[in-house]
Amino acid sequence: MSRRIVFIGAAGEMCRLAIERFAKAKGDWELVLCDIRPELLSNLVEKLPKGLATSQRLDLYDKENLKSVVKGADLVVLGAGPYIRTSAPVIEACLESKVPYLDFDDDVESTEHALSLHEKAKEAGIPIYVGCGASPGMANVLVVDAASELDTVENIDCCWIVGDERPGIGRAVLEHFLHITAGDCLTWENGKRVNHETFVETGTAPMGGGLGEILMYETAHPEPVTLPRKYPNARRIRCLGGLHPAPFNGVGRGIGLAVQNGEMTSKEGVDFLEDLLNNKLGSTKGWKAAISGMIGQVKRKESSFSEMIAFLTKSAIGQTYQYKGGLLARVYGTKNGRPAVAIRRTVKSGQDSYLMRDMASITGTACAAFMVLALDEIGKRSGAFAPEDWAEPEAFYNALESVGTPRAEIVESIL
Repeated sequence: MSRRIVFIGAAGEMCRLAIERFAKAKGDWELVLCDIRPELLSNLVEKLPKGLATSQRLDLYDKENLKSVVKGADLVVLGAGPYIRTSAPVIEACLESKVPYLDFDDDVESTEHALSLHEKAKEAGIPIYVGCGASPGMANVLVVDAASELDTVENIDCCWIVGDERPGIGRAVLEHFLHITAGDCLTWENGKRVNHETFVETGTAPMGGGLGEILMYETAHPEPVTLPRKYPNARRIRCLGGLHPAPFNGVGRGIGLAVQNGEMTSKEGVDFLEDLLNNKLGSTKGWKAAISGMIGQVKRKESSFSEMIAFLTKSAIGQTYQYKGGLLARVYGTKNGRPAVAIRRTVKSGQDSYLMRDMASITGTACAAFMVLALDEIGKRSGAFAPEDWAEPEAFYNALESVGTPRAEIVESIL
C-alpha cells in the first residue's frame, strides 16, 4: 500500500483542521495537500511533523491534472466547495482511478448525484463517502444514536447552530449559506419527499453549548434526503439550522431573497456578507436587503427590535458576540408501546472547546474522525454512502477521541 491521502481544497479552514487533527491519530500516512493556491499551504506543511505532508497546485477542473494527482491514492478527501460545482469532477476521477473518496458535502443536489453512483462505485470496487462533516455528518450519527434508544421512529429533527465567527468566513461557505436561505427545500413530510420554501418553517430545540432553547429555520440540507433511506417509515424528517445571534438569520434571508429575486447577483450577495463579516461597510444594495430581512424577522416575532438594534450597533463599532454553537438530534417515536423522545447533542462551545470552537473546528474534526473510520475499512466496502449508512455511533465517538476530542465534549443525552 502507498499509504497516501490526497486532500483537494486543503487551504480551506475546514480542510486544514481536518488535516491537522487527522495527523494526531494517523501520523504515518503520506499527506498530499492540493489547492488552487498552494502558497497558502506553506504554514500548514511546516506545522505538521517534518516529512508528513507536501503541497502542490491543483485546479480540480483540469481533468488530466486531477487524474494524475488522485491515481494510486488510498483516499481522496474533497474539502473544496461549493460542492454543487466541485464534487462531480473529483468523484469521476476517483471512479476512473478506482480510488476511495470522502467529502463533507452539505448541498442536496451534489449529495443526491453522488449517491446515484452507488452501482458504479460498486463496479469500481471503491467507497464514496459523502456528507462527512458536522451537518451532515456528525448530525446523522447523533440521529442513529438517538433512534437506537427507541422501538419505532416517527419524527426526526437534525439541528445546528453556528455562532459569530467575525472576522472572516470562506466565500464557498457564504455561497452555501445564501443557497439555503432562499429557494426550494427538499424535505420529508407525511412519509414522502416534498418541497418547502427554505428558511420559512421554524422550530425550537434545547441546544447545548450555552444556547438553551433556541429558534431555528428549516434549511435545504442533505439530512432529510438521505435519512429516509434508513428510516422510511418516519412521518417527518427535517433539518433546522441558523446562526447566533438571531439577526444574522434575517441578514441571510434578506440577501438570499434579493439574489433569488434578481435584485442582486450571487457574487454581490457573497461580497456583502464578506464585507459584513470583515467589519467593512458593504454596499447600499446589500444593506437594503439585509435590513429588510431583519425587519421581517421582527414582524414574525422570530427576533426582537432590540436585538436588531443591538446587532446593528455592535456591527457598526466592530464588536462581536461570544461564540455559541452546537449540533442536536431529536427523535420522536415509541418505546415499550409508549410515546418517547430521544435527544443527543454536543456539549460545549466557544474558545475553550476543542470540538465546537467554530464551524471549521466541528466540521474538520468530524471529517478527521470519519477518515479514521474509512481507512480502517479499506477494501471492505464499495458503493456510495451517507454517514448513517456506515458510521456506527460508538465507533465514531472513539474516532473523535483518537483525533484529540475530549470524551466529555463529544455527546450528551437529555430527557
